[in-house]
Amino acid sequence: MRTVLVKRGPIPSWSRAVTPLGAIAVTLLLSAVPILIAGAPLFRSYGALFYGALGTRFNVLETLVKSSPLILTGLAVAFAFRAKFWNIGAEGQLLAGAIVATWIGVTFGSLPRFVMLPLVMVGGFFAGGLWAVIPAVLKTRLNVDDVVSTLLLNFVMIHIMGALLFGVLQKEGAGWPISEEIFDSAKYPFLLARSRFHLGIPLAFLLVFAVWFVNERTVFGYRSLAVGTNLHAARFAGIPTTRVIVMTAVISGGLAGLAGVGEVAAIQFHLLADISPGYGYTGIVIAMLGALHPLGVLLASLFFSVINVGAQTMSRMTGVPSYISGVIEGLSLIVMLVALLLNEYRLKVVAS
Repeated sequence: MRTVLVKRGPIPSWSRAVTPLGAIAVTLLLSAVPILIAGAPLFRSYGALFYGALGTRFNVLETLVKSSPLILTGLAVAFAFRAKFWNIGAEGQLLAGAIVATWIGVTFGSLPRFVMLPLVMVGGFFAGGLWAVIPAVLKTRLNVDDVVSTLLLNFVMIHIMGALLFGVLQKEGAGWPISEEIFDSAKYPFLLARSRFHLGIPLAFLLVFAVWFVNERTVFGYRSLAVGTNLHAARFAGIPTTRVIVMTAVISGGLAGLAGVGEVAAIQFHLLADISPGYGYTGIVIAMLGALHPLGVLLASLFFSVINVGAQTMSRMTGVPSYISGVIEGLSLIVMLVALLLNEYRLKVVAS
């Protein structure tokens, strides 16, 4: 007797919709094991986790602050993956956006805010987008593997940023890699008193709807889906596949670049060597957990924000190391990949 995978027939749309929710439930169940191994009471630990993220106004707003870059990098990856442009470079594109936002923010201080803010956002968007175009062109013209090229360009951008932070962008008199503070006119306004709830948060939520609209209601969205489904068939049907992939790269990289803009314009106000704790890589997990759908990305981003913010409170109250957040994130990706596999295939026992 042996077990084989057999292709399933068409599954109902509701099944695909609830798959991410089921994956989250299974992830929390599996995460109970390391919590119990740490010797902490399970229900008290989870209670502290969710209280730390959602228990007070301040906690909720901090969770939303944390969600903004995750939403944008998750959207960036999901938008690219839908067209089978395997963008593993959202981290580098985020840094590109942060670099250009910083340069604009420390250079054009005489501009009024209503000019400076759009300039910072547009500059960061196109910086990330142009950085993503490089692997897109390599893929379409030279058949270079986009997984490898986008990944390696992350490290190229890290070194470019390091050179700038120890060079022309370094704060005068500073002995470590940090830029000058950007002018006030380049900073995102805070929208709620006594909080860090900034303009980038509603912008990220708005972009969830914008990406959904592009995917579902535009010719470009249809073309990108066709390219992702079958590149050769799309080309045979007359779709300009090269143009679609390049435009997908611009939008995907631009979304990641906006995440970098937000970190500079709303959180740090400087360019720092560690301005991103890996948001671009986390965006890959979020995109997969969200089944590459904009609404799924939003929910997955909020889930990750709850875990990241609440883990600090859980650690203080129960002694569970805050690194449990990384464990939960990793488990969520594994569980979601298994769930997606079982959506397409079923296990069947056959005679040897």
